[in-house]
Amino acid sequence: MGLFNKILGNASEVSVEKLVEKYGRLLSDHEQIELGFQLIRDTFMFTNKRLILIDVQGLTGSKMEYKSFPYKSISRFSLETAGTFDLEAELKIWISSESLPSVSKKFNRSIDVYEVQRYLASKVM
Repeated sequence: MGLFNKILGNASEVSVEKLVEKYGRLLSDHEQIELGFQLIRDTFMFTNKRLILIDVQGLTGSKMEYKSFPYKSISRFSLETAGTFDLEAELKIWISSESLPSVSKKFNRSIDVYEVQRYLASKVM
């Protein structure tokens, strides 16, 4: 099921140690990665200060875009849980006053999306 989820683009959890090793240079002083997910080649991480999205681009993956969203700029978010026949849940995040979600990520069933939602709520509210 792991390969199937990757083909569909579903996120799977990545250890904090791996994320720090690979992306630690992106962190500011006193910033720590608390939660992270991999989506095929892209990564998104929740730190104690912000949400960081890493978008790997191009065929070789040598070009990358790093997006940073401080929690104070997140105006709302939604969680759509997996149904009986759905394989994934979806998290959508709106930044400032945008009408469409700026971030939309799908999670496979191995991720506790309620825990992700609880974490995000503790940072945004």
